[in-house]
Amino acid sequence: MLSKTLRNFIVPLGVTLAVSLALSGCGRKGDIDPPSTPKEQRNIRSSSDKAKATTPERPFILDKLL
Repeated sequence: MLSKTLRNFIVPLGVTLAVSLALSGCGRKGDIDPPSTPKEQRNIRSSSDKAKATTPERPFILDKLL
């Protein structure tokens, strides 16, 4: 059995390592899954002759504060 002093060192160290390992994946850049569209079709504008329907601008309550 481990002494109490050694246990007081190992348990916090183990918890710290487990938390740091769990959080290390949080900063991963990029998507986990591959994109759904092929690379050639990304960022291509569709040249449709239809004009987009624009909605009239409605005032917002907080606009007066800005």
